[in-house]
This record gives sequence, structure tokens and C-alpha cells, in this order.
Amino acid sequence: MIEINAKSATPATRTPTLARRLFSMLYETLVLGAVLFGATFVFILLRNPQAPGAMPFFQAYLLLVMLAFFTWFWTHGGQTVAMKAWRFRVERSDGQALGFPQACWRFALAWPSILSVLGILWALFDRDKQFLHDRLAGTRLVMV
Repeated sequence: MIEINAKSATPATRTPTLARRLFSMLYETLVLGAVLFGATFVFILLRNPQAPGAMPFFQAYLLLVMLAFFTWFWTHGGQTVAMKAWRFRVERSDGQALGFPQACWRFALAWPSILSVLGILWALFDRDKQFLHDRLAGTRLVMV
């Protein structure tokens, strides 16, 4: 008779190392730069960038492009191009896929967290080695 050891239905998750996440962020910057370059080209074709009041509109447009970029990938598989290359994904703390509101919340929290470097340093002391914005948004990064 063969016995099957019934362990937990969800396998243990591993958090990617800080170095892996930082290299992924560098790669993501290159990909995002290309996306923003294309978006800028479209903006210039459709609107005169020298027109009065164009700069705040342009900045808001680029912010919306970045929001669309990240929320699309996070809600459709949990991985951006860089996250696929470095083999990790973002998910809710309970292991489920992110919804659009939670992806937007993570995006909004990531900006001050990463730009202040506090969110990155937080990962050194966090019990699960997660960034501050992931902790606050109820998300986590896991290896795939």
C-alpha cells in the first residue's frame, strides 16, 4: 500500500533576495524608460509640448502611463517583464492575485517608499524581508 503524505496545499514561499529585487528594479527602469519614450512620442504627435500648460498635463500623462503599465502586469500574472526575467512575482499576502485597486495602492505607496530609500532599507529588518510598500499594501514578492 502506498501512503501519500498530505502536506500543506500551498508550498512554502520564498522571498527573492534584496540584491535580486534591486537588479530587477534596474532592469525595470530600462524597460519603463522605453515605454515612456514611446508614450512621449505619442504625446508630441498629439499635442504641442511648447503650449502653455502642457508640462503638468504631460507629467500627469506619464504618471498614468506608468500606472497602467504596472497595474496591467501585476493584475495579469503578477509579473512585469523584469520580474519574469528575475523569476519572482507580486501577490496578495494570502497568495491570491492582485486586483486593480490593490495594484493601484501598491503603485502609490511604492513611489515614496523607494524614492526615500526607507522602503528598501525596511526589507533588511522586515520579518518576511518585504519592502515597506508591500507590507503596507498587503502584498508580497515571491519566487516562482
